[in-house]
Amino acid sequence: MNGDFKNPAVKTVCEYAVITVSILVMVVGVHFFKFPNHFAFGGVTGFSTVFSAVTDLSASQFTFVVNMLLVVVGFLCLGKEFGLRTVYASVLMSVLLELFDFFFPLARPITHEPLLELVFAVFLPGLGTAVLFNIGASSGGTDIIAMILKKHTSMNIGTVLLLVDVLSVAASFFIFGPTTGLFSSLGLLAKSLVIDEIIENINQCKCFNIVCDDPDPICDYIINTLHRSATVYRAEGAFSHQQKTVIMTTMKRAQAMRLRNYIRRVEPTAFILISNSSEIIGKGFLTN
Repeated sequence: MNGDFKNPAVKTVCEYAVITVSILVMVVGVHFFKFPNHFAFGGVTGFSTVFSAVTDLSASQFTFVVNMLLVVVGFLCLGKEFGLRTVYASVLMSVLLELFDFFFPLARPITHEPLLELVFAVFLPGLGTAVLFNIGASSGGTDIIAMILKKHTSMNIGTVLLLVDVLSVAASFFIFGPTTGLFSSLGLLAKSLVIDEIIENINQCKCFNIVCDDPDPICDYIINTLHRSATVYRAEGAFSHQQKTVIMTTMKRAQAMRLRNYIRRVEPTAFILISNSSEIIGKGFLTN
């Protein structure tokens, strides 16, 4: 997690709060948009959509049963390595799906626009999954299978999980017909793109390389106003051979806008190179 929490208890509470909200967002997307339309992509909930059509269990009930079985198997195969956050997320998702199924039963899709509902069926669970990945957590389900395979086999985990998704999508063609099968295929293709894009935007920072004549006011602003640090080194202009100072610093987007405006005000002749980065490891950013 990126936070600067000093108290471990506060950090833990905040992490579990983020997990809870993320799971809630995922459940809303799955219950209201994925299950009613029989979209069969995305791990356990994808298979639940398929199996609910050929068994007496609802998709929520099947998800609950499979997730609980995977939690038990996870404990047996992984022992202490099986994280409490994964257990919490998996149980919470299963329970919330059951509660939503009880309080908000849906016999048919909310709208008559399956493409519109596919967008929400992809985006909402994708948003929740991306936030969980960003803090090093998961929603359980097929992620538990991945953890077991990683420990006990040398199989390519990504390939195995993709195969699970492909099998559920392929089954949807036979059970629900080509229209639903094609929508499920589209959802499977969009899911990973959405997750990657959300993670990148969550973590995106601005990297500055500032070539200037007077670094002191700029460094003072970075350190004392924006509460960031910077690296300063000397350089020489290739054409003019004049001595220059280069300031290198990285910060969040809101801070970057303030720094850019400040530099343009105090030293308008400074040369500023600003680039995006979604993965920065170090103090004040990712620490794991």
